[in-house]
Amino acid sequence: MHTDVQQNAGREETAQSLASEIQARRLHTFLKGRREHLGLPQEAIAARLDISGRSYGDWERGRVKEWKDEKLYALAEALEMTEYQLTLLFLYAVGRAPQPDLRAALHRPESEDPADAAFLGDYTVMMDALSLPTFVIDQAWDVKMANKAFRDLFSGVRAHPTAMPSRNFLRFGLFHPDAPSIFIDHLKWQLAMLAQLSSSLERHSEDNGLQAIRRDVYRHAALRDAYLTDMPNWVLGTGADLVHHEGAVREVRHPDPEVGRQGCRLVEETPRSLQRLGFTRLTLVLIDVDGQWRPESCASPEHAA
Repeated sequence: MHTDVQQNAGREETAQSLASEIQARRLHTFLKGRREHLGLPQEAIAARLDISGRSYGDWERGRVKEWKDEKLYALAEALEMTEYQLTLLFLYAVGRAPQPDLRAALHRPESEDPADAAFLGDYTVMMDALSLPTFVIDQAWDVKMANKAFRDLFSGVRAHPTAMPSRNFLRFGLFHPDAPSIFIDHLKWQLAMLAQLSSSLERHSEDNGLQAIRRDVYRHAALRDAYLTDMPNWVLGTGADLVHHEGAVREVRHPDPEVGRQGCRLVEETPRSLQRLGFTRLTLVLIDVDGQWRPESCASPEHAA
């Protein structure tokens, strides 16, 4: 009897070990295939994740003690996965689908100080009461907060693993295939955003997020040429004040047909409490073609331009 119990336990252990091995192989094949599809070495993905090449090699081979959701979301972003591929990643790694609520929480502004956390919570409520599209960014242009008017402007944007407007505004303008549908004369928008990237790197040269955006710019031939040649010439021709300006007007196309095509002026208005936390608030004002301000307002940054 005792021998039978031991044998059954041994079979279960063997079955579990085999299942784990199969799952690890499936995950390895999936991650390696995705990376090779992008044409990138392990070191490039490791740089996007801000980890060593050896550590990423362990990730790709499934040698991870615990797959936390935050780690899986970061991996999906580094490998530019679609939402479907993200779901497969979770199924292969942890045997379940991703949790959208947790994903949103992972990108919420964090503060160790309870008073700061309370302030950010109150500030979010205040922003949502505004009719103007407003959002808060950090030094790498990661979006920390955005109000309903901002979300409405980009409501028709398709899912993208790395360039959603609610995640990083520069990445959206530079890399998202839907950006031209909102940013009219998209090439000019891109020049302005490349100028902002360059300016941000001058002030925060060690920022991993900004460096990652620049690396991805270099991987796109047209963007690389624009960054190295067209953008500097554009800045010289228009004046450096147009890199940080609050005055220039570009055009956007709002998904609401009653708003439609409009000019859009960016205003930076950052209270000291946000500045202390390293954040910047940008508000986007909708302007008629004749230059008249309208209280409805819309979106697109000139801090980014």
